[in-house]
Amino acid sequence: MKHIKWTGECLKIIDQRKLPGKVKYIFLKNLEEFHKAIVEMKVRGAPLIGIVGAFAIAVLAQEIKTDDRKEFLKKIEEGAKYILESRPTAYNLQYCVKFVCEKISECNHIEDMRKVAIETAQELMEREIENSRRIGEYGETLLNDGDTILTHCNAGELATIAYGTALAPIRIAQKKGKCLYVIATETRPAQQGARLTAWELLNEKIPVTVISDTAVGYVMSKGMVDKVIVGADRITKEGYVFNKIGTYQIALLAKEHNLPFYVAAPTSTFDINIEHNRVVIEERDANEIVFVGRKRIVAKGVKVYNPVFDKTPPNLINAIITEKGIIHPPFEKSISKLFS
Repeated sequence: MKHIKWTGECLKIIDQRKLPGKVKYIFLKNLEEFHKAIVEMKVRGAPLIGIVGAFAIAVLAQEIKTDDRKEFLKKIEEGAKYILESRPTAYNLQYCVKFVCEKISECNHIEDMRKVAIETAQELMEREIENSRRIGEYGETLLNDGDTILTHCNAGELATIAYGTALAPIRIAQKKGKCLYVIATETRPAQQGARLTAWELLNEKIPVTVISDTAVGYVMSKGMVDKVIVGADRITKEGYVFNKIGTYQIALLAKEHNLPFYVAAPTSTFDINIEHNRVVIEERDANEIVFVGRKRIVAKGVKVYNPVFDKTPPNLINAIITEKGIIHPPFEKSISKLFS
């Protein structure tokens, strides 16, 4: 899809807000532009945000004008803090930004710091592609020919670099000759399922049907769904999954209808140093709910609550698909083993 590319001087990305109606590329040349792109959801999806954050630090490293190593590192630290404020819930951003900062701090000379910053961001990008492919290879084994898979939000190529997370097993299964069908939730309020997931699958010639978020229980009760696969923005050491708002209720409905509920995510999404009740759930602008396009649908004076993510407990999850393999309950034990 070529939705992200390092040009050698700046990061070229597709403005995902314009899709599917218009393919518009923008160029991120400084820290402020990177921050704005993430906040305004020109780029979104936890793994992709992580890579964009890594390049934000890499670009910053080229701009800092000082010969003093201590001052250089201080400016890197300040820039990292600024970028991390852009999206507080998705852990991949913290992982990638921290990884680049650590590599920079290992260097003694500033020119080496500049060079290693770019190299590390590029390395993380290549690693992300391979991780997604491996998630697809492992996850494909859970899918049978003829299955209908329900997915939520967009955990496809546009949320990563290639393949995706939740969509990776579906893509690999198709390449191996399995005939699969996908039901994509509309995913209010930004409609990433309707706008992005459906568009990706259409381009891949994988049959897809879009439903409203509120139709999930009905289609499950009609026997129209065989399995559920979603992505993740953060997974704690106990196996709690933080993902796009609406994931929790889909997991509850899957449990009620005896349907397997799978989560697909790279290990860079796992935050093993935090308890699930300490994760900050991001809230976004009320206007995302108040307006549909330019039309106001909520009366002035009405309060709006707009959390972006929710928390799915481990007892509702059948398995988590990672680039290192598929892990099963009890998740606290299997995640500890995964990182040991």
